[in-house]
Amino acid sequence: MPLKVTNVERFTVTVPFTQGQRPMAERTVYNWSVFELCKVTTDAGLVGWGETIVHYIHSRVTDQSVQCVMGKSPADFMQDDTIGAGLQMALYDVVGKALEVPCHKLLGSKVRDWVPISWWSNEGPPDDWVRQVRDAVDNGYTTIKLKQRPWHDIHEQMTEIDANVPRHFRVDLDANGSMHNAAAAMPVMRGLEGFDIVAMFETPIPQPDILGNRQLRQVISRPIAMHFGSPPYTTAIREAVCDGFVVSGGATRVKYQGILSAEANMPFWLQMVGNGLTTTWAAHLGAVLTHATWPAITCINLYRHHLLKTPIEVVGGFHRVPDGPGLGVEVDEEAMHGFLVPDDVMGPFRDRDEPYDFPRPRFIRTAVFPDGHRVHFANIRHGWELEAYTPGIRTEYWREDGTAEFEDLWRRTRESPVTER
Repeated sequence: MPLKVTNVERFTVTVPFTQGQRPMAERTVYNWSVFELCKVTTDAGLVGWGETIVHYIHSRVTDQSVQCVMGKSPADFMQDDTIGAGLQMALYDVVGKALEVPCHKLLGSKVRDWVPISWWSNEGPPDDWVRQVRDAVDNGYTTIKLKQRPWHDIHEQMTEIDANVPRHFRVDLDANGSMHNAAAAMPVMRGLEGFDIVAMFETPIPQPDILGNRQLRQVISRPIAMHFGSPPYTTAIREAVCDGFVVSGGATRVKYQGILSAEANMPFWLQMVGNGLTTTWAAHLGAVLTHATWPAITCINLYRHHLLKTPIEVVGGFHRVPDGPGLGVEVDEEAMHGFLVPDDVMGPFRDRDEPYDFPRPRFIRTAVFPDGHRVHFANIRHGWELEAYTPGIRTEYWREDGTAEFEDLWRRTRESPVTER
């Protein structure tokens, strides 16, 4: 008798950041603490779980997608990336349980039992980064991905990290295109090659700059990674603009991009941001994709609780792919209910058909230059107007403190940076 979906429940939770991650997260990814967990129940009594990080995802679960799967076989929709990340994950989980096979057997043939994973953090001063890498090492990681920004002295940051990590540890630097062009980026990257711990660069300059990225790849000895699809796959291969890819999305898209990467013999990492369920889901995908050899980015290290009864353990930069039915992990429902957003708080968001959110903490960044002049900016994108690299630059952070001085500078920096001597 065919399996049928009889109920889909959705739970919005806010999972606290760890104490060490909270200052950075509040400055940059403040609402990544908001998750929606999806529980799918079938007529056979089997239950599947999935999760969506609602403010950084390819597709959210909607009322319409829930209605689409009701009364239908979960197998009919599990290849559909548009139904939402958490629902797709839950359908794979419940189908795996019905067949008594792990999700990786539904995705392909397993090529590895352990998958690589990286610690993740955002921009911050050198002492913040040192704390991050120490935490990463203490928790079994061997790599970290960090955000390179022009309002910090990247050479000072790397010098501090280099003095505080074991020799096997590696750093991936993601500039998000902030080094502007090849002429500006090349000397910075050549200088960073002097650090053995620098493993690779991600998007050093804007990805559509085909000529510039090709020039960088010709002279930089470390791998350069770019998000798959920009420029188009065939252009990226023909013009040799990168050494590998960043792959993300739903199951079908990830498998497609992973196969194309393998055809070009190019490695990639899976970038599937979330908590315990997402990290487990990424492990099943990484287990079957031959070229998923670079450490995955899931950002699970941000969170105080994995929402799993058995937390994910990282050993030597890898974690084990579960072999139990479905995702092979058990949701900690007691913990989940402890993090639930109350119904009276969720109500207005449901009425507007919006995901739960809360006000962004207000920060002013002040880039302090070696000659003493200062550039204040409230919008992080205004920092992209700075030079790709300024030796000796440092940044001060001013969090909203209720003072008239803060309000005045906040008002003046909303639309454009403010420069002071």
